[in-house]
Amino acid sequence: MTARRDLGDFGERVAAHRLESMGMNVIERNVRIGRIEIDLVARDGDEVVFVEVRTRRGPAGLAAESVSSAKLRRMWESAMGYCQQHGIGLESARIDVVAVDLDNRGAARSVEHFRGVEVPGDD
Repeated sequence: MTARRDLGDFGERVAAHRLESMGMNVIERNVRIGRIEIDLVARDGDEVVFVEVRTRRGPAGLAAESVSSAKLRRMWESAMGYCQQHGIGLESARIDVVAVDLDNRGAARSVEHFRGVEVPGDD
């Protein structure tokens, strides 16, 4: 296992813990839909939440800044495929991002949860 994968796995565990502490239920991890991997799939009441987790070492905010518009569009396409496979209406689906910033020792400095992230269009 690579250092990058270890870092990602750590961030996903931190993110899952944060979501569960907020009352959400993580139902799947590392789900592949085509070529895209969705880090976490969770339930938040009646909503199915597709979660992108970003983990970075460095200043606070670095992880959140690393999510591109293209990544969000690919995630939404994958979420639509997941919903179709599982008979879930798109009206009950949303995209969230959890950004985990680590200090130099690898401890979580900041964990930010962005709910219902807007997916940019193909302008």
